Amino acid sequence: MYAFSRQPLSRSRLHPPRPVSLTAATPGFPLIWYICIHMTTHYDIIIVGGGPIGIACALEANKAGLSYLVLEKGCLVNSLYNYPANMTFFSTSERIEIGGVPFVSNYVKPNRSEALEYYRRVAVSNQLNIHLQEAAADIRRSGETFTVTTANTFYHAANVIMATGFYDIPVLLEIPGEHLPKVTHYYKEPHFYAMQKVVVVGASNSAVDAALETWRKGAEVTMVIRGEGIGPRVKYWVKPDIENRIKEGSIKAFTHSTLSAVRPHEVDIITPEGIVTIPNDYVIALTGYQPNFDFLRKVGIILSDDERLQPFYDPATMETNIPGLYLAGVVCGGMNTHVWFIENSRVHAGMILRNILNRRELPVPVPAS
Repeated sequence: MYAFSRQPLSRSRLHPPRPVSLTAATPGFPLIWYICIHMTTHYDIIIVGGGPIGIACALEANKAGLSYLVLEKGCLVNSLYNYPANMTFFSTSERIEIGGVPFVSNYVKPNRSEALEYYRRVAVSNQLNIHLQEAAADIRRSGETFTVTTANTFYHAANVIMATGFYDIPVLLEIPGEHLPKVTHYYKEPHFYAMQKVVVVGASNSAVDAALETWRKGAEVTMVIRGEGIGPRVKYWVKPDIENRIKEGSIKAFTHSTLSAVRPHEVDIITPEGIVTIPNDYVIALTGYQPNFDFLRKVGIILSDDERLQPFYDPATMETNIPGLYLAGVVCGGMNTHVWFIENSRVHAGMILRNILNRRELPVPVPAS
């Protein structure tokens, strides 16, 4: 026979575990087990990733009264911090707001510095429980509990949300010379490239920004584009600019072409007319980024058997094939990194929290006394 009771919400965020007193152990109860039980911090939710979507999940957990912890391996909104210094968002400010907190921008489209300030203020004003510079090294589920291990310690949680993004691992060209110091897969700001011969690989927003900005600082810019021209998803107010610079010859562009080799003072480009070798000082290879698929596999999340490597999740709840483990944000797209953005994935936070709360409302069988 079973009686049914509702599980109370954990309040460990507001009431952290007290230090263990060696004299407080129950007589006859092994001291080592007492220490293990009471020294371990348990949360309702651990959120892996402190970007905009991870912060949105923390806000929803906070609003629901659930205990939570955000683990971020870098600084707050680490990916945004590593965006180009002069980057302007495609979206307007109200479309990348989170938690109902207004994002007021001085421009029609907010820029990187405004976004960093906005998300910092959201995190600080809400006193979110975030551990920065602490990466999650492993996530394991045993029974109804997850153990999340970091370099510092380990934590337990009833649920885990992975909001890890995709910006930390570049898609490599896999060509000779890619390891040279002159090659980078990230672009920060243009002054460094002034008066240099620069090759920009790619035709996306990041590649177009790098080409235009370095050219305007006096670089001799050559673009290597795999397709027939500038990408269709490039920001509409930038696309005419780059196309006009290419048309007038200010920026050289090789279309239907690929970079095939990099040497200290030159590069080889495979073009429809054959291999072209040009002098070169720096290569900015903006060929895209990818989620940490090795970590997803290590955790146990199923990936699709095609080139997309799509992680499995329920689109209604964002729960993966592992009960209680959720995905949120751009990591959901696998190699289709253009599918999810802040503006269309911020809803994941509410979807996940509703599912967690609904499950907590289900009656739980306990043995009758």
